[in-house]
Amino acid sequence: MSTANQASLQLDTQTLASYLEQNIKGFKGPLTAEKFAGGQSNPTFLLTTASGKYVLRRKPPGELLKSAHAVDREFRVMAALAETDVPVAKMYHLCEDDSVIGSMFYVMEYIDGRVMWDPALPEQSNAQRAAIYQEMNRVLAALHTVDVAAVGLADYGKPGNYFERQVGRWSKQYRASETETIPEMERLMDWLPQHMPADDGRVSLVHGDFRLDNMMFHPEESRVLALVDWELSTLGHPFADLAYQCMQLRMDHAGIMSGLAGKDRAALGIPSEEDYVAAYCQRMGISGIEHWNFYLVFSFFRFAAILQGVKSRALAGNASSTKALQMGDLVGPLAKLAVELLD
Repeated sequence: MSTANQASLQLDTQTLASYLEQNIKGFKGPLTAEKFAGGQSNPTFLLTTASGKYVLRRKPPGELLKSAHAVDREFRVMAALAETDVPVAKMYHLCEDDSVIGSMFYVMEYIDGRVMWDPALPEQSNAQRAAIYQEMNRVLAALHTVDVAAVGLADYGKPGNYFERQVGRWSKQYRASETETIPEMERLMDWLPQHMPADDGRVSLVHGDFRLDNMMFHPEESRVLALVDWELSTLGHPFADLAYQCMQLRMDHAGIMSGLAGKDRAALGIPSEEDYVAAYCQRMGISGIEHWNFYLVFSFFRFAAILQGVKSRALAGNASSTKALQMGDLVGPLAKLAVELLD
């Protein structure tokens, strides 16, 4: 493990406690810090203190891709959503001074809830599975109907065709972190610009990584207490979030990032993709979604490009998770799944 990665696993708890006592009302040290397992991007820690538990999320150390690991954006968007129907953790403090712990970080409330990693939800009954998927669908629609101007996020993204911007951005990010030539990725970077739907003018707040394991559920109820990991959020096209979630559910159930491919959804009480999309459309007051295939292909490509960055960081010794190289190995398979969807 590199020195930089070791640093990401350690915090100067004495300096941090002193700083937080001065900047968070009611905060009282001393503190202990324990890094959460999982997560490929921003190292996240449980802080246990005399005044209670908190969560700290920081930028990783080392050389970073431009615009990546934007913990300040995460803090801003969750703070803005505090009074909306989108469940989020309470934000306490953003520290932009790298000298405190070595990189920018923020502190938020600790939520005692459940994280469900397997979308087949093996521990739940059929009725609970159905309720959990309906709750995710509700949260997604709530997110996409937030009045961004009213919550102070009108400038949270760039104007213009979201998919055009995103294909350009992730193509550049992919090239910047490329470690080998993957023919399917080359084909996707050629296909996507040529099959771009006309901009329909839809703009909403988008999460960018909307999936089951980025939600904290109530310990007993099928209710989301907080949608987390907002690093990739921006103003964009709402169908990108929906397609991204459906993309994951098309992936192999036995893989490192579990999907529902090969699972009998009906037997499990989990809605089909068609029914899940229809429920979303009903909540959003729309009759259906044109160009669905494009949105799915885009989602596979974008996720593959993100994981290429994870792989590059892992090879450089700067990844925050021991599973980073395994996640990086998904780039080729994801690109192949996308190519199979091409017209």
